[in-house]
Amino acid sequence: MSHELGAIRGAILAGERMDVSAARWLWEHATDAELQELSTVVRDRFHPQHRCTYMIMRIINYTNVCVAQCDYCAFYKLPGQEGGYVMAQDEVFAKLDQLLTLGGDLAAFNGGFNPHLPLNYYCDLFRTIRERYGDELEFYAMTIAEFMYLADHAKLSFDEAAARFKTAGVRWITGGGAEILTEEFRRRHSKFKYTVSEYFEAQRAILRAGLKTTATMVIGFDETIEERLEHLERVRAFQDETGGIASFLCWTFKPYFTQIGGIEISTQEYLRHLALSRIFLDNVPRIRTSVLTQNDRALEGLTYGADDFDLPIEDEVTQKAGATISLDFDRILNVARQLGYQPEYRHVATGARVAG
Repeated sequence: MSHELGAIRGAILAGERMDVSAARWLWEHATDAELQELSTVVRDRFHPQHRCTYMIMRIINYTNVCVAQCDYCAFYKLPGQEGGYVMAQDEVFAKLDQLLTLGGDLAAFNGGFNPHLPLNYYCDLFRTIRERYGDELEFYAMTIAEFMYLADHAKLSFDEAAARFKTAGVRWITGGGAEILTEEFRRRHSKFKYTVSEYFEAQRAILRAGLKTTATMVIGFDETIEERLEHLERVRAFQDETGGIASFLCWTFKPYFTQIGGIEISTQEYLRHLALSRIFLDNVPRIRTSVLTQNDRALEGLTYGADDFDLPIEDEVTQKAGATISLDFDRILNVARQLGYQPEYRHVATGARVAG
């Protein structure tokens, strides 16, 4: 064992916070086994050993019309372009009904920046969902990126927009749309989106309104290790400030059919980053591994510090960029069991149907 690794291991075992330089050293020099060991130490402070949780959920892409023009997206259509759509409420309800039939209780809405949809479209939809399903089903109403666009489009402050959504029955606005939270990354790939400082300003407003939120990250574009660490450092600082981040989910960029293109990073690189995230984010209770982008191998993330995952039944955005989805939930859960973990369903909705 090198002196450097020994010092880092000692600090982690003592519960000390890891700085960026130590995190970079681990990324460049630690073996997979060493990252597994250290991330599991941190994971076990938050969760019982050899236990993990999962959800069955659906991402509903209610519209594909978007003006953001991010070069890593294979999903969007510009206004007026052939193939653009907006879902009617009945279409949304059919998807929610199927989710409940499959045993799920969480839906997430993701649709981009559609200039033709007023704020009332969203408020009416979410209010009707809450009235129709009550606490039997929970939903992530939108991502922070969409929230910011809607507030700006409606000429409302972030606080005013958050209050409107809360009145409509919304309880969650997730950290989606973060990708890599550095200003330079956004200039390269999503110049029509918000700045990093605006992102966190909006997330503060969401928390002030009494809504819940999460943190997300996407890796595998052209970002540097410095940019990845800056993203993690910003998330940790925000959690120090607010304590409002319920979980951290990282997934990999799917390059197929996108403008930016490229080659997808390896699962092993993803797992190493997951471990580094678990060690670095010492104030975020739940680290989630992405079955949507890593399929069965995502479950190996449980040995790299993750404690939670979801079993998705749909997400057009990532599917159009090359992701595949399996509804053979028993087979996927058996992968976790074979790795030595006992999966337990984590109900998000307070009135969810419970089997048996």
